[in-house]
Amino acid sequence: MTDPIRICRLHAKGDLRIETEAPVPPARHEVAVAIGAGGICGSDLHYWHDGGIGTIRVREPIILGHEAAGHVIAVGEGVEGLAVGDLVAVNPSHPCGDCLFCREGLPNQCANMRFLGSAMYLPHAQGLFRDRVTVGAAQCHKVPGDVSVAEAACAEPLAVCLHAARVAGDLAGKRVLVTGAGPIGALCTAVAAAQGAAEIVTTDLHDAPLDVARRLGAHHMVNVATTPDALDPWRADRGRFDVAFECSAAAPAISQAAQCLRPCGTLVQVGSAGPTEVPLNVLVGKEIVLRGTFRFDREFAEAVAAIGRRDIDVRPAITGAWPVEEAAAAFEAATDRRRSVKVHLTFAGAD
Repeated sequence: MTDPIRICRLHAKGDLRIETEAPVPPARHEVAVAIGAGGICGSDLHYWHDGGIGTIRVREPIILGHEAAGHVIAVGEGVEGLAVGDLVAVNPSHPCGDCLFCREGLPNQCANMRFLGSAMYLPHAQGLFRDRVTVGAAQCHKVPGDVSVAEAACAEPLAVCLHAARVAGDLAGKRVLVTGAGPIGALCTAVAAAQGAAEIVTTDLHDAPLDVARRLGAHHMVNVATTPDALDPWRADRGRFDVAFECSAAAPAISQAAQCLRPCGTLVQVGSAGPTEVPLNVLVGKEIVLRGTFRFDREFAEAVAAIGRRDIDVRPAITGAWPVEEAAAAFEAATDRRRSVKVHLTFAGAD
C-alpha cells in the first residue's frame, strides 16, 4: 500500500496524462480497492474532447472515471460485510442525505450530489481511473457469483438503464423501441429483454453496435442511416410501440420515437444534450407521456445482483479493453461508434 499508484488525470481539453500519486490507507468505515476495470463513459469523452459538458467545465485537474470495479485489498476499522479479496463494484454516487430532495426520497436528485469523476463542483470529485482507490465501505457492493471484474464494472451504466426501466413502468409483454445502441442503448435493450418485453427494436447509425444489441436481446435491428424507411411498419396505424427509450439525444431520433409510439405510449428520454428540437405536435396529438430519467439510486445494488447472477449478461456490450498506460488509444476507440460500444481501461487489479 506504499508504492505510488497510477492515475488517469485530465488537466484540460485534450490533455490526458498518466501520473502517479501516493495511495491513501483506509480510515474507519473505509476500504481500499484495487481497481481492475473502469468503463469510459460519454461524460469522460466530453471532458476529454470538449473540456466539459454543457455549462460544466473542467477547472482543475481531475481523475476521470465513474464506472469501476476491483478487489478489496484493505479494510478500515468498523467495516462489516466486506473482506480482503472480495470483488466489488464501486458506486460513484454520493447524495448528501440532508437536502430537500434526499428527504423526499429522491436521492438521485440531490441538490448537493458528489458524483465521482464529475467536474460539476469545485473542488472536483476525483474519479476511479486509478490503480487503487480508498472509499467508504457503503459505496462498495460485493458482486455475487463468478463473474469477471470487467462485468462488475458495468454495474453503473446498467443501473442507469434499470432506473430508466423503472421510470417506464412494467415492460412485460410490451413493444419497446430503443433509439441509439451505444452503451446505454445496448444495456436498455438488455433490460427490456430481461423484463419480458414482447418485441424490441433497436436503432443506430452503425451496424457494429446493432450487432451488440442483437446479442443483448433485440428482436429487430434498424440502421436508420442505410435503411431510413425500415421503421415504417412500426409507424403504421399511428404507431405500434408502447414504450420508447430514447438514448441518443438526437432530434431525428426523438422525432422517430414519437412517430412510432402508439397513442398514450411512453417516451423515456435517457440521452441528454443541450436545447433540442422536440415534435410537440406529435406528443400532444397522441397524448404521449414524456418522462426524463437521471442516474439511479437503489438500482445500483440491483445491477450488481443482476450481473452477479447473469440475469443480465453484459459481456456482449464490452467491445474493448486497454491498459491504463494506453488511455489515449482507449479514448480514441471509445469515440469511434463504428466499432465500439463499451470500452474499458484495465488496472493493476484486473483478473
